[in-house]
Amino acid sequence: MVGKLVGAVILTLSVQGAGAVELFNGRDFSGWELQTTPAAVVGDAFHVLPDGVIASDGKPAGFLATSQSYRNYKLHVEWRWTGKPGNGGVLLHISPGAFDRVWPVSLQVQTKHGNVGDLLPMAAASFAEPLTSKPGTDTRIKARTAADSEKPAGEWNACDIVSQDGTVEVTINGVPQNRVTQVRPAAGRIGFQLEGTPYELRHVELTPLD
Repeated sequence: MVGKLVGAVILTLSVQGAGAVELFNGRDFSGWELQTTPAAVVGDAFHVLPDGVIASDGKPAGFLATSQSYRNYKLHVEWRWTGKPGNGGVLLHISPGAFDRVWPVSLQVQTKHGNVGDLLPMAAASFAEPLTSKPGTDTRIKARTAADSEKPAGEWNACDIVSQDGTVEVTINGVPQNRVTQVRPAAGRIGFQLEGTPYELRHVELTPLD
């Protein structure tokens, strides 16, 4: 991979033959930053377990994000609820300067129990397709397009995301669930939300696209 400086953001571009990389190194949280309210350090909210599993306490409210930004990639994420299912999300394209707020400018892929696969344009983020939420509601949503494909609590779910030139496609456990175009921002950091519910992550893998 090679980096290209655009403004204040380094966008990761691929070279032919580049393969998947693990975004967590399995030892510590090098390459990740935490933003929460009240302020906390990463070790207060996330823990490395055996076999590279990452455990989140789900609090305090906020998100963990990569230090590096990405554009044009495939992202594979596996997560499960360790207790009662709750709320969470994968954040795409967290914009520069978003570390001054708990809910940053980004495209959220919803992992909230019962709503997995919904897309939320957070803050000033946007996409071309119409929302399915009622006009004027606080939470803007484009609901998933297929039947619920989330697995029961305790089982591992797989989320596969393809982001290329402003188009984002989301598949949950092998079922295509959402697609949006003209996504803005089209590049940025990748993160995971803390919304009060403990969960675990594993095999967080990113494959750059040519």
